[in-house]
Amino acid sequence: MNKYVNGLMDFIDNSPSVYHVNKNIRKRLEENGFTELLRSEKWKLKNNGKYFISNGDSAIIAFTVNDIKKFTHFNIVGSHSDSPTFRIKPNPIMIEKDKYIKLNTEVYGGPILSTWFDRNLSIAGRVSVVENKKIISKLIDFEKPVTTIPNLAIHMNREINKGYTYNPQKDTLPILGMLASDLEKDDLLISLISEKLNVNKENILDFDLFLYDTEKGKYIGLNEEFYSIGRIDNLGMAYSSIEALTTSKSKSGINVVLISNHEEIGSMTKEGADSPFLRDVLQRIVYSTGGNFEDFDIAIDNSFMISADQAHALHPNYVEKNDPTNFPIINEGPCIKMAARMSYTSDSVSASFINKLSKDIDVPVQYFVNRSDMPGGSTIGPINSSHLNIKSVDMGCPILGMHSVRELGGSKDQEYIHLLFEKFFEDIAL
Repeated sequence: MNKYVNGLMDFIDNSPSVYHVNKNIRKRLEENGFTELLRSEKWKLKNNGKYFISNGDSAIIAFTVNDIKKFTHFNIVGSHSDSPTFRIKPNPIMIEKDKYIKLNTEVYGGPILSTWFDRNLSIAGRVSVVENKKIISKLIDFEKPVTTIPNLAIHMNREINKGYTYNPQKDTLPILGMLASDLEKDDLLISLISEKLNVNKENILDFDLFLYDTEKGKYIGLNEEFYSIGRIDNLGMAYSSIEALTTSKSKSGINVVLISNHEEIGSMTKEGADSPFLRDVLQRIVYSTGGNFEDFDIAIDNSFMISADQAHALHPNYVEKNDPTNFPIINEGPCIKMAARMSYTSDSVSASFINKLSKDIDVPVQYFVNRSDMPGGSTIGPINSSHLNIKSVDMGCPILGMHSVRELGGSKDQEYIHLLFEKFFEDIAL
């Protein structure tokens, strides 16, 4: 049994939406003595203080300080909380042949659509309600399987195994149940929310609800060398960064964990990496200790950021899809990700820093580079670098099935990444 993987799978199983992720991270931080800061109030930071600030119920920054008058740099690990899924639209109830109840959804991010079919799906997210004349958010999780997206039988689609293009407005709409009366048509989902949250239907104003797979995480392999669960990308990095922050014994500087939202749809939101959230928080840390912009700029120049997002492992059935000389193998260590077009922030200087750090604790490190004829995606590293002039590396653990409803990670790699983050927080930066 692997305590790092056990902890991650428990965390994912209990965090069915980004809002639950935020709630559980806040709980973990509070259990470890972190104090919440508010944007609307002045900050009074103390030596050896531990703090966090939340943004939009789905993004969070946590940090620890030593001597606030003598700190010289930030050690930052950044990741994101969101994963591909389906979002439920407003007015979502659709009735087919006066019998079948369907939910009108839209695709969030870039999921592998076929993997969502014939799954035991549930619904989770947040609901805006009126309480004591104020609008507040309440988390909701239906917990049990309440919906599914059934495949069309092969007898009615003989060509499906030759390749099929799914229409997200037609093929991927989940079935919620069977219609019992005409009264259910208009407000069925609102009625279900009302019952689950024990609030009056009239007090429900709006919602942000998403589908998720209810199957729990499991070990796979002859020696449990793999683990299978949804949203390893990117909760594997978010969870490990928070755990390392709470367990590390910092020697200098200010250690920071950023967990942003909306990476899967471009990050251009107030909770996303392409916002002033991180820069504003770092500036306020400096200013609240009596520093000025020049002190802030000096600290950033001495700082280092790990942009932590999962990487693509070599797939044994598709070895030709990887670069011929840079092909990460599961359980052989986290990957430094590099690209000539700088879709990843890593360069020889930042990669060398990680290589040295990993050698000090005997953690293997691999490289991931896309095939030259197959451009890959990007992540929050380049976006944050456009807001902060900071030395940065992009890295993550190699996984299989990225953006499937269930992904496959390496049990040993989850331990490696925790140890590396912990060492990073305990050591001084460049």
